[in-house]
Amino acid sequence: MIYLGADHRGFQLKEEIKKFLAEKKYQFEDMGNFSYDPNDDYTDFAKLVAQKVSEKPEEHKGVLICGSGVGVDITANKFRGVRSALADDVATAKQSREHDNTNVLSLPADEINFELAKQIIETWLTTTFSNGEKYKRRIDKIE
Repeated sequence: MIYLGADHRGFQLKEEIKKFLAEKKYQFEDMGNFSYDPNDDYTDFAKLVAQKVSEKPEEHKGVLICGSGVGVDITANKFRGVRSALADDVATAKQSREHDNTNVLSLPADEINFELAKQIIETWLTTTFSNGEKYKRRIDKIE
């Protein structure tokens, strides 16, 4: 399951991403915001997504979106078992999966367009963890 969340600055991109995920037949759940609200807080949606991912961190994934991506990334990483990566390019998303086995992707709506977001998400979702010894050791140290 992929859980989605975005504040007002990421709302429009999230709505486009939902259509993309549906077309690709990915199973997802929108955790909000469900309407554009210029007074909402990114922390509320990052918390909802991170809680869901932390329930089954090896199975569930999350995609979070705010203006810079930083706020949702920081918030998500506060939850046990969540490894969130802020990515504004395909290479960073790919490496975050291969080396760090990330389960949450944080995106900066102010920095990327929908076409790039699709490429980043598709790469992130289809890249597997390398299982390299040094990467497993590092993840163990994080935990």
